[in-house]
Amino acid sequence: MIKTGQKYDLEERTEKFSEAIIQFARSLKKDLVNSPLISQLVRAATSIGANYMEANGAGSRKDFKNKICICKKEARETKYWLQLIGTTNSEKQDECRKLWKEAQELTLIFSKIILTLEVPK
Repeated sequence: MIKTGQKYDLEERTEKFSEAIIQFARSLKKDLVNSPLISQLVRAATSIGANYMEANGAGSRKDFKNKICICKKEARETKYWLQLIGTTNSEKQDECRKLWKEAQELTLIFSKIILTLEVPK
């Protein structure tokens, strides 16, 4: 889990977030309701880091911005799945809240990057 106040480069931070989500997903009971939620959560959360890695290898500013926009979109989607999982698994609400806060911080970071890219050179 990412501890607040700890500094990471964004590649490492998104990787650690993916790892925390995977560990959390493994702790959830697998049933008819949870299974699709878990699957969606893992896809969205791990996509953040994967798209950030792609952004860093982008061939153009436009491609970089597009990948960062995808990172932001996936971070927002991750928050959605965490909310649903927290609602359907009340015993996991605290863990969901912590992960949600990290997803929110990532959303804000990617939003700032996008705003910075929109400033004319």
